[in-house]
Parts: sequence; C-alpha cells; structure tokens
Amino acid sequence: MSSESISQSINVVHPITLSHGKNAEVWDTEGKRYIDFVGGIGVLNLGHCHPRIVEAIREQASRLTHYAFNAAQHSPYIDLMQRLTAFIPVDYPVSGMLTNSGAEAAENALKIVRGATGRSAAIAFDGAFHGRTLATLNLNGKVAPYKQKVGTLPGPVYHLPFPSKDNGVTCAEALKALDRLFSVEIDVDDVACFIVEPVQGEAGFLALDVEFAQALRRFCDEKNILLIADEIQSGFGRTGERFAFSRLGIEPDLILLAKSIAGGMPLGAVVGRKALLDTLPKGGLGGTYSGNPIACAAALATLDEMTDANLQAWGAQQEEAIVSRYQAWCRDKISPYLGRLTGVGAMRGIELAHADGTPAAAQLSQLLALARDAGLLLMPSGKSRHIIRLLAPLTTEAAVLEEGLDIFAACLARLD
Repeated sequence: MSSESISQSINVVHPITLSHGKNAEVWDTEGKRYIDFVGGIGVLNLGHCHPRIVEAIREQASRLTHYAFNAAQHSPYIDLMQRLTAFIPVDYPVSGMLTNSGAEAAENALKIVRGATGRSAAIAFDGAFHGRTLATLNLNGKVAPYKQKVGTLPGPVYHLPFPSKDNGVTCAEALKALDRLFSVEIDVDDVACFIVEPVQGEAGFLALDVEFAQALRRFCDEKNILLIADEIQSGFGRTGERFAFSRLGIEPDLILLAKSIAGGMPLGAVVGRKALLDTLPKGGLGGTYSGNPIACAAALATLDEMTDANLQAWGAQQEEAIVSRYQAWCRDKISPYLGRLTGVGAMRGIELAHADGTPAAAQLSQLLALARDAGLLLMPSGKSRHIIRLLAPLTTEAAVLEEGLDIFAACLARLD
C-alpha cells in the first residue's frame, strides 16, 4: 500500500490503482486494461457500471441523497423491501431490514435470534467467513488473520466441520461432530442458531453437502433452533439460481444478503420469517445509513435485471465455459499444480496443489502476479491461500471470459 495515510493493517492483493471499469474489464491509473475475475470480491455480478444501475443512481441522487429511515420513511426503502421479500424463494411470509454491509446483516441476525429464542449460543462452521466486526470474527472458522491480537470475542460460539465434496468432509463425520458437541461442549437448549454458508466463499468455494443440510434443518426444527443462511457471496445468481440454499432443498429461517444486492453500492439485508423480524422492541433494529435511498435505487435496478431466465442463462454459460476449460486443462496436463475444481454453477474455485495433494500456496502467489502482468485479476482463497475463486461478472461477454481463461491457462503453464 503506497499511502501512509491508510492503515497498514489493510491488505491489498494487487498493487495497482484502478481508475474505471466497464462490465468485466477495468483500467488502472496507468491506462493498463485488466479482465476482472475478482468483481469486487463477489459484489459485481452485473459488472462494473451497469447502465441501468448507473442511471438509477443518477436519477435518485437528483431527488433524495439520504434520509435515515428511523426518522422518516422514504419510498426507495419501502419499494425495495417489497421487491426483495418477493424475490426470496421460500413459502413463508417474509419481512426484513436493510443494513450497510454483510457483516452488519450478520450482527443484526444475531440480535434477532437472541430476541426470538432467549438463548445466546451460535454454532458456525470451520472455514466460515461472516465478517470483520467483533461478533462476526468469532463466527469465522479460522484464526489468521481475523482473530489475531483482538482478545476475547463475543460469544458463545462453537464450530463444526463443514461437510462438502470439495473438502472431503462427509455428512457422517459432521453429524458425529454435532453429536459430540452437544454431549461434551454445550446443552442443546442453550443454542439460538446455526449459521452456515450454502457455498463457503473465503474457504475456497466449498459447496455444503445436501444430505447434511437437510439433516441440519430437521435437527433445528426438532430442537427449536434457528437456521441462518449466509448468502452474502453465494446469492443473487452466483450459482445460477437466485440463492444457493435452493439447491439444498431447505428453507432457512433467516437469510443474510449483501455484495451483489446493489451493483456495487454499500447495502445489505437480513430477511426471513416475519415473526422473527418482529421480535425485538421498536428501535431494536435500524441504523443511520441503513437503506440509503441511492443504494436502494441501485438495488431496485439490480433486481430488474435478475430475472430467473437471465440468472439461469448467465450461470449456465459461465459454468459451461469454466468446467469445459478445466477439463481440457486436466486432459492436456498443462500444469502439475492444477488441483480440484470446487463449487457449483458459476461459483467456482480452482485449487493449486502439489502431487501429494498438499496446498501449493507459493505457486498461487506466483500465479496472481503472472496473471496480473498479463492483464487478469484473480482472487485467492482457501485455508492455505491455495484456491483461486472465480468471480467474473455473470454478464461477462463470452469473448472476454474466454480471453481471461486463456490468460489463466497460459500463466498456469508457466508455474515453477
């Protein structure tokens, strides 16, 4: 990081300064073009500066730039919540609240489940990422760097193994750990909620085991525990459906939203069972900037574009391109470090590993630099920082996507 006026505790993956972008392409201040497979870390499912979203922002900015919804209602907030709750694919009555970010959505969800259940404990999963605020740090499923040097964290929070075909943890192993947890660590009657990502993001795009998800839903119903689905990164079409929980055959009680909800504007939400959202007393939820009118206008324009037909078409096109190219790379043996393909739909990770299966973290760092020099921005993930997560906009033009995958393959072949 070049500026001494910015905290050196902020880590920047790519040592460049961006100037502008359009859909899946960005340019730095030196005029160099890059294909963007990072997408603001999953924020830009509709790409940079989508014309419909830009126009909505401009129009709203000329009418009302801000009003705190707690002080007086404004139409963009009301209109968005009506549209957003209708967009949630569940059978029960839905209501919600808007927040400034995903972490703030998670924080408010913790308040809601405590108010609804009278319990305080939360169960999260190894490898999870739910934010950088103090309470969400404890939900995260790894220590470095998030939990280092910050002392005792709010809780109680317990963690279970995350079962997925992408990490080799089976449903049976996770259920055994669940049984042990309630035999050894905590009384089940003290647990307010489970919080889980249908597809883990930070961990490397690991898709939750379907059998386990359904078993967990039954367990929560039997024990009167609430189930929170964190769809902050996996939502709004990234897996080819509105939300990733649909592929699991379950309905969560609360859903956390953010990232691609508003085309790059800072916005998040907690939505779910209306009875839960109405539990806390008047004034128990809200925030000065939560549901800013301009961000709401951007979100409304985003939802206009996210028809089921569009999401399915975009997801299928990108999934087919990524999977077919990955299979060709494996067939042609372009690199000894090419590992597994993780995730579902267009939410895909490519692992770098040694022949014995151990993470090839050094090679991933080399790949980041090689790809950047060649005009492609990539994002690392995984416990060992050894999985590239592909987050190109869903709207990426086919030719641009292929160009980016060509660069990826050429750089992968150069690793030593």
